[in-house]
Amino acid sequence: MALTKICKHFTDLTNTELYDMLRLRSDVFVVEQNCVFLDLDDKDQQCYHLLFYDDQTIVACSRLVPPGISYPEISIGRIVTSMAVRGTGMGKLLVDFSIEECRRLFGNGPIKIGAQLYAKKFYESFGFVQSSDVYDEDGIDHIKMILA
Repeated sequence: MALTKICKHFTDLTNTELYDMLRLRSDVFVVEQNCVFLDLDDKDQQCYHLLFYDDQTIVACSRLVPPGISYPEISIGRIVTSMAVRGTGMGKLLVDFSIEECRRLFGNGPIKIGAQLYAKKFYESFGFVQSSDVYDEDGIDHIKMILA
């Protein structure tokens, strides 16, 4: 796999990168998870976006959120991998690099995420700890987690 990592502010994304990112998010969060929700929440424009490409195909992405946008803390959101790379370690690589880029861009403050409950153990493997009760978001159980 010839992996290319791109980290850009929203305003620097090309039309193709923006389309690829939104398509992958829609493929997974709306179609695959059968969840009708408003992905375009007016936060993307204030964020950095991490995109992983294998050749010309996007295989993973995340949204790196400055403090004060989603939470008082730094945040990582819209963490997604394509079906084609699941089970290959791509998710781990994506979260590791997302944390690294958040530290580079925003400093060493805590990072907060809203995680789907089923992925709790996955995020705990990076040091995230549960910081809320389970709550329903768009019909899917979620929890807040924080990395100190």
